[in-house]
Amino acid sequence: MAERATPGRGSDYSEADRHDDIKVLHGLGYAQELERRMGKFSNFAISFSIICILSGGINSLGQATSGAGGAAIGIGWPVGVLISGLFALGLAQISSAYPTAGGLYHWGSILGNRFTGWLSAWLNLLGLVTVLGAINVGTFYFFFGAFGEALGIEDTLADRVIFVAVITGLQALINHFGIGLTAKLTDFSGYLIFVTAAALAVACLIAADGFEVSRLWTFGNYTGTEGADAVWPVAVGGLMAFLLGLLLPVYTITGYDASAHTSEETMRAAHSVPAGMVSSVLWSGIAGWIMLCAFVLMIPDMDAAAGQGWNVFFWAMDEQMNTGVKEVLYAAIFVAQFLCGLATVTSASRMLFAFSRDNGIPGASAPLAKVSPKHRVPVASIWAAAILATLFVWFTSAITIAGTPAYSIVVSCTVIFLFLSFTVPIALGLVTIGGEKWPRMGPWAMPVGAFKGIAVLCILAMGLLFFIGVQPPNDYALPITLGFLAVSLVIWVAFENRRFQGPPVGDMIELRQQAIREAERAVGEQS
Repeated sequence: MAERATPGRGSDYSEADRHDDIKVLHGLGYAQELERRMGKFSNFAISFSIICILSGGINSLGQATSGAGGAAIGIGWPVGVLISGLFALGLAQISSAYPTAGGLYHWGSILGNRFTGWLSAWLNLLGLVTVLGAINVGTFYFFFGAFGEALGIEDTLADRVIFVAVITGLQALINHFGIGLTAKLTDFSGYLIFVTAAALAVACLIAADGFEVSRLWTFGNYTGTEGADAVWPVAVGGLMAFLLGLLLPVYTITGYDASAHTSEETMRAAHSVPAGMVSSVLWSGIAGWIMLCAFVLMIPDMDAAAGQGWNVFFWAMDEQMNTGVKEVLYAAIFVAQFLCGLATVTSASRMLFAFSRDNGIPGASAPLAKVSPKHRVPVASIWAAAILATLFVWFTSAITIAGTPAYSIVVSCTVIFLFLSFTVPIALGLVTIGGEKWPRMGPWAMPVGAFKGIAVLCILAMGLLFFIGVQPPNDYALPITLGFLAVSLVIWVAFENRRFQGPPVGDMIELRQQAIREAERAVGEQS
């Protein structure tokens, strides 16, 4: 259950702690409009819920089994988790020094300039909105595979869009009523993911015909073969097949920036946020590896599994698993996937709110930056994120480009955008740490040399992720990403450079103190 921010109500969050959190926020030029009700576990749980190994780890499983086979799980999963962990460590160090909502945008501005902050914001915002749509489309396909036949659901555009609209609307509605309810549900989600992943692992081991453990480090290459070509249509070399399989863990283990986006709702944010980021990656990595290794051991035949393409999870469950056990697991997995989308609405809306309060959205910033006095959440940003994600799914699903659904093309760019938004502040931190722009570390800090080493590795990892992320059938991601960057530069030079002022700095922070007090009184915050 989420901890309350009010001292003396079953929490060890003292008045001094509360004062320190608000003082840091005021020092960055922002009001305490959102309500601090999330404890350390809640901050961890919201990132853990978005990562959700029961969502990406299952829905994207074909990327591994139709690539390098068992070794893509046994060896590839830990390697991919390590890559994601590097980014989490880099962001954690920055988040401890600058614990604000929409952190990536703010860090990009502080450590760089107005342009790098603005670019970080749009990369992160577009990534979050489209990944919300992708998560809920994945939930639709899981629900369709698990229960669709019994309920008469078909894989049509109408059914898919209606399903996504309904669950996204429910996720937005829950968020609408405040961070307290959302945190309780994401706390529950954290426990649910652990328990369900453990139950699935045990059930898989019981259902396995034997324990051919060697398949976890046996390399295959199924790219371009019948059935597997639905995932990887072009035959590549064995090393490349293994690298392509890294997309499963790397694309699953993302979303930990949610801990930063909820900084202003988290108690002792400078301590809790970086811990939430790093621990969510660590525990997702461990639990996901155990769960997926057990699943690989249950698979009756690896060659046949590769031929199933994206359907490998349901095929193996139908082949090996007891029907009653399977249905119970399916129900728990569906709930976890729904709560994954719920947490993503929270993350996306806080990013949209934070960017808007600095006038980042032309013509719409004022309503998007408004916080409900009753619920202490940015209601307009919550619903805007949900509506945009649903419209994204609708429009891109209805359009094809050269025979490929536009939805698939855009989604292939989504995580590239997210990791680019992670890379920008980390790369800026590499050259600013210890200097005028970043003179002081937060309470969660590694040595400067260690951070610089991690930052270099993150930049190299970004190059690798970009390379494997634009391989067929995702090759459209290359021109889209480069085109986005080119258009962004034109828009910045022609328009936004004159209009967008970025977050408050220097004397602007002091000048905003009266406005900060007024904003806090408007929502009932007593600072």
